[in-house]
Amino acid sequence: MRYRLILLSLLLAATFLPGQAWGGEIRVVTTVPDLAALAEAVGGDRVSVRSLALPTQDAHFVDARPNMALLLNRADLLILVGLDLEVGWLPTLMTGSRNPRIQPGKPGHLDAGAYVEVRDVPTAPVDRSMGDIHPAGNPHYLHDPNQALLVARAISNRLIRIDPEHAEHYRARLATFEAEARQRIGRWERLFKEHEGKKVVTYHKSWGYLLSWLGLEEMGTIEPKPGIPPSPSHVARLLARMRADPPALILLESYYPDATARLLGERAGVPVLALPGGTDFRRGESYLDHIDHILRDLARAIERGLPEEAHK
Repeated sequence: MRYRLILLSLLLAATFLPGQAWGGEIRVVTTVPDLAALAEAVGGDRVSVRSLALPTQDAHFVDARPNMALLLNRADLLILVGLDLEVGWLPTLMTGSRNPRIQPGKPGHLDAGAYVEVRDVPTAPVDRSMGDIHPAGNPHYLHDPNQALLVARAISNRLIRIDPEHAEHYRARLATFEAEARQRIGRWERLFKEHEGKKVVTYHKSWGYLLSWLGLEEMGTIEPKPGIPPSPSHVARLLARMRADPPALILLESYYPDATARLLGERAGVPVLALPGGTDFRRGESYLDHIDHILRDLARAIERGLPEEAHK
């Protein structure tokens, strides 16, 4: 019954709510702000981009609201992370949007997860006892700019398919983005060269792509299983490991509860670093600037504790 009421409200919203102003010719809606920043980097003034989730939200759990269905109703292109990250809320919105252009199999539906090199794909059958395991693999690939390059290329190709008259515009912007990204990736890799092999404890298994790229090792997670809150026994075992083999730091997104991380950090003498979950797209932050901010804070935390000015 609750699902039917939500769906009805979304259908009514898509039909009757007043419109939101759009700027560019191609209307793009993304599920997370990292994708929004990439779409804007590639599309430029040819696109108008909106993100359904905020960087302060865990994209696993986003409330499906009527205004989101309205945005999707008017979208020419929907870009999602995929790999079941949005499975708990996006299908309801897509149905409520009453927009055939953005449904699976249509040009206006871009599942970015189909274009990346996926990590942590389960090799055995998955069930609920394993926590929030994603059967198709780990969806947190946007922390790695190398994966973002693959996504940017996929976005460019899809925009060309939707708007072929301006193909050269999209190709040129993609080339500019790729050149800047590769230059920055080289600089970031040099920054972390001296930290290769250092160990990190994370809250959720969402930093694997970034840690692997930088040559850091994830020695454990505060969640005993993905999406499962830590139990006292799990915390005690993790603390014993951290005391025996101290990691460089504890890393988590700022939207996760930090009490257990702070407790572990205090008792093990390890710094705790909370970073934004995504690009602050609505305030004009670019994807590459977002990665630059989190990597500078991460490097400072490894070298001498928490950063002097936490990135908000």
